[in-house]
Amino acid sequence: MSLIVHKYGGTSMGSVERIKNVAKRVAKWHNAGHQVVVVPSAMSGETNRLLGLAKEISELPDGRELDMLAATGEQASSALLALALQAEGIKARSFTGWQVPVKTDSSFTKARIKSIDDKRVKAELDNGRVVIVTGFQGIDPDGHITTLGRGGSDTSAVAIAAAVGADECLIYTDVDGVYTTDPRVVPEARRLSVISFEEMLEMASLGSKVLQIRSVEFAGKYKVPLRVMSSLTDPAIALQEEKNSGTLITFEEDSKMESAVISGIAFSRDEAKLTLLGVPDKPGVAYAILGPVAKANIDVDMIIQNQSVDGTTDFSFTVNRAEFKRATELLTDTILPAVGAREVLTDDKVCKVSIVGIGMRSHAGVASQMFSTLAKEGVNIQMISTSEIKTSVLIDDKYMELAVRALHKAFGLDQEVEQA
Repeated sequence: MSLIVHKYGGTSMGSVERIKNVAKRVAKWHNAGHQVVVVPSAMSGETNRLLGLAKEISELPDGRELDMLAATGEQASSALLALALQAEGIKARSFTGWQVPVKTDSSFTKARIKSIDDKRVKAELDNGRVVIVTGFQGIDPDGHITTLGRGGSDTSAVAIAAAVGADECLIYTDVDGVYTTDPRVVPEARRLSVISFEEMLEMASLGSKVLQIRSVEFAGKYKVPLRVMSSLTDPAIALQEEKNSGTLITFEEDSKMESAVISGIAFSRDEAKLTLLGVPDKPGVAYAILGPVAKANIDVDMIIQNQSVDGTTDFSFTVNRAEFKRATELLTDTILPAVGAREVLTDDKVCKVSIVGIGMRSHAGVASQMFSTLAKEGVNIQMISTSEIKTSVLIDDKYMELAVRALHKAFGLDQEVEQA
């Protein structure tokens, strides 16, 4: 008997009919002898509806009350799923994050999980029940309801899987796995049967929307095996076939994985570039620029400081496009006069394209091939950042799809990898 955690996204829980299908799928696993914990999201669109109501009442709603409100979406879907399982003849019981409890810090709307008490969950499993735990939420040290931010149900599921010692955490979603890139941009994109945690972490951080990055970090920290699979298949699909479907995110790096130099291409349209011209080139200037940005809680991604000429340099960095206006005002009104720079230049029509693969560790010339491919397509590179298993470039966003398609073809990602 295995202990399996199932996580279902909002689309999977989007209607009564889909909730009934989820119940049939969970019942199949339970009837095969597995212990099952289910972590559902709110029904698709429900969280947005609730937050929209709050915004109609207040332009800047109180975070505590937002969490109190948003948490009800998962509570409703969890209760409905328990009822659907009971209708299938399965003993099931739903719990909120604070009944388990899932203990978090007090950062309302973006709380982080501190610990999970697994006693109640394990007791219910031992009594033969399917246990349903609301995703996305927990309780802080003062007893207030908290939520984990967008995509928090993924993190909840992985954290619960770690706490109960699950054999695997299955992330059911509206796609059937992790692809070499977004199939909407490259129709030839191929589903990966396996990907390493390192690669998935890079893909998630670089714009791939399949998994929330915090859930991948959590899985890596606690060695929780993850599998991304589709909830839109027939729930009566043979269990053995379902067990081997989707994409397995693993710690094991086999020869087949190594033979693929690049596993995937990620991209993000949500980029903006800011440049300070004529910055005095002296010790501490980078902190003088980025210190106030950090204090304003604006995340910085790519950074470039040019070679000094006549005692001054140019300093560029990128931020999420949602922070572009705030960052521009901060640079213009505060940082430019403080550091004695000459001018601020901004560009919110840029995007980031990245190649990711553990094979980059053992293959030379990968970045060169990337740059050559983009040059042949007439795509100018504005900024570059690298890590051991990824290379990212910042380019004009009108070239994004062209760049992704060209790189996908250049690295043979539309071809099945042969066993080495």
